[in-house]
Amino acid sequence: MPQVFRIGSYWVYFWTNESDPLEPIHVHVAEGSPTANATKIWITRAGKAYLCNNNSKILPKALRNIMRIIEARSAEIIDLWLSYFGSVLYFC
Repeated sequence: MPQVFRIGSYWVYFWTNESDPLEPIHVHVAEGSPTANATKIWITRAGKAYLCNNNSKILPKALRNIMRIIEARSAEIIDLWLSYFGSVLYFC
């Protein structure tokens, strides 16, 4: 799984098989190594982070901090997504 960056013990990453047609831009977050059923966070057109699910059961305080960092680095995430997948669609 392409790792976008780490936040402490949490991995922020793309899942390699993001479906066909490609899903809107998002990252997965898991503590430790990537898993198929991790927390999913959409990136909006405005660069905001929108929680899709918290399947990793990240504690609320940690999740809020992670989402703030994802928002602050959203332009980097979008560039990496475009470079890796070749196109970008947005959830909203």
